[in-house]
Amino acid sequence: MMKLAWSAQEHGGPQFLSGPAMRDILTVTLNPALDLATAVDHVVPNLKLRCDPAHTDPGGGGINVSRAIALLGGRSRCLVALGGDTGRRMARLLAEAGIDLVLHETSGETRSSFAVVDRQTGEQFRFMLPGPHWSVADVAAVRARVLSEARPDGLVVLSGSLPPGAPGEMVPDLCAALAAAGARVVADTSGPALFALAAQGGAARPHVLRMNHAEADMLADRPLPDLAASADFASSLVARGVAEVVIVARGPEGSVLATGGLRLHSRAADVPVKSKVGAGDSFVGSFTLALAEGAELAQALTRGVAAASAAVMTDGTLLCRPEDVARLIDHCPAHPI
Repeated sequence: MMKLAWSAQEHGGPQFLSGPAMRDILTVTLNPALDLATAVDHVVPNLKLRCDPAHTDPGGGGINVSRAIALLGGRSRCLVALGGDTGRRMARLLAEAGIDLVLHETSGETRSSFAVVDRQTGEQFRFMLPGPHWSVADVAAVRARVLSEARPDGLVVLSGSLPPGAPGEMVPDLCAALAAAGARVVADTSGPALFALAAQGGAARPHVLRMNHAEADMLADRPLPDLAASADFASSLVARGVAEVVIVARGPEGSVLATGGLRLHSRAADVPVKSKVGAGDSFVGSFTLALAEGAELAQALTRGVAAASAAVMTDGTLLCRPEDVARLIDHCPAHPI
């Protein structure tokens, strides 16, 4: 496996280096959220709970992927559907963070989310509001915008949940249209969109489909008790034409990856866990950045798992720290399974 090199950039932190020029990355967030994270001594019902000052971040799958890419020294364009006062606040926060925002204005108020850590137990409670309801016209408008922003031979990350009213079938439809335009899709979605992707295949298949172990269990309609079972299931999705590459994340066990002729496992690093928020998005950001730089799948998987491991070491809605990712790379090698 090729060693990863790091260099200090004039206007940023460390950066992964590899041979070819980096491909364009466009992340897409259709149901973003203003993330607030705090802590209390103990979560109990029917009492006023005095919280610590909240840490606030612009959140949602694609936004977090772009934030992780930026932390790791890469660049992406971040297409986000935003509306209302919360949307305007998120746009300001993204600009302040140096994210290359592609704003798609929508009606309705962008949602918020709230994460609370119980210091007594260490448990984290996460509350997610639904977001504004989308019409057929909203779906058509954002589809056209995504296609206009995607670049041939670029990578498009479709990450996060869909807004209420948006049909799950819009994700396979977008995958097919993007593939026809020459872009390669990395899909990390859930609920109806994930089930729609699993049912489609063919022209609608993404290049990469990632899911967590609970989602894989639901798709398989049975428990997948170990790494081999997850790898078998991922391989079956590839064989059915659901995606070219399928990844199943298994928490502290790391992630398994399958293609038509390859099955890999990268174990997560043994690190102290502060918050699991953003671990999956950190994986997708680091994995996609590796693909954009021309890395092989084994290296990309290692980099993704190292970033996910680094993310759980940070508080609240913070993502991976680049120095932690660099340190953990050697702890997460990818092996055949």
